[in-house]
Amino acid sequence: MTAASDEITSSLVRSLVSEQFPQWSELPIRPVEVQGWDNRTFRLGDRMTVRLPSADGYVAGLLREEQTLAILDSSFGVAIPRVLATGAPSAVFNRPWSIREWIDGHTLAAVHARERETAISSLGDALRELQACETAGGPWAGRTSAYRGCHVSAVGEDVQGRLSLLSERQAGACRALWEAAVATVWTRRPVWVHGDVAPGNILFDSNARLTALIDFGQTCVGDPACDLAFAWLSCNSLERDRLRNLLELPEDAWLRAAAWAMWKALISSPEEMLTKYGRSRDVVLDDAAGLTTR
Repeated sequence: MTAASDEITSSLVRSLVSEQFPQWSELPIRPVEVQGWDNRTFRLGDRMTVRLPSADGYVAGLLREEQTLAILDSSFGVAIPRVLATGAPSAVFNRPWSIREWIDGHTLAAVHARERETAISSLGDALRELQACETAGGPWAGRTSAYRGCHVSAVGEDVQGRLSLLSERQAGACRALWEAAVATVWTRRPVWVHGDVAPGNILFDSNARLTALIDFGQTCVGDPACDLAFAWLSCNSLERDRLRNLLELPEDAWLRAAAWAMWKALISSPEEMLTKYGRSRDVVLDDAAGLTTR
């Protein structure tokens, strides 16, 4: 049986765990409050999670993520999800799945405004460390990373198709940013790219210090500019400058980062931008495009 995403329930997860990992069969199971698109996640007791692909097309991503986590676990000092067991396809659920360690922490949305500087600074430190990790054996950027880590021109068709929906002023500014960004390229050695730096994927402790990065489904080796898009998607100008000072990357990387942020804002609804990233769609577009007019 291949379950649809809405058929992946706590009852199905209990059947899987009981069948393949009976030592954990008595632990309580409940879905996490905020679910992703590619996978469904459930708490297993207090210290574990169960992660299941929501469709056949996401199986490769789950297996690729497990490989990535295994490589980074030995070299990255920041906590990342640790795979405790990999479940096999069965009659109950015809896809591989995994059991992972639960990591405590709260997301950026729960960080008090007066502590955001600490939070953003600790994220910058973590990204700098990630970019310095040895890349041997890491998956290259490409289609399987949803083009994260690739040159931003990989998403050019999406951008071009949506600029006509903007006002003449906004479209002109965004077009100028895009043309400036695609004329640049990453010339340093390829580095680790998380691929989905978003408020829900960074966890902090009670002192607003970063405790973990999660969701490595699009992590790859390539150009880090897409990770820097967070500086426009979720940060104000002061926080953005803080990240730029911490990471000390070439100026052209920030141009491509702003273009990645513009792309994300263009393909997302206003509601999604506020919910996922915490800033309005128009503000992100104006801030990103403003990089070429400063």
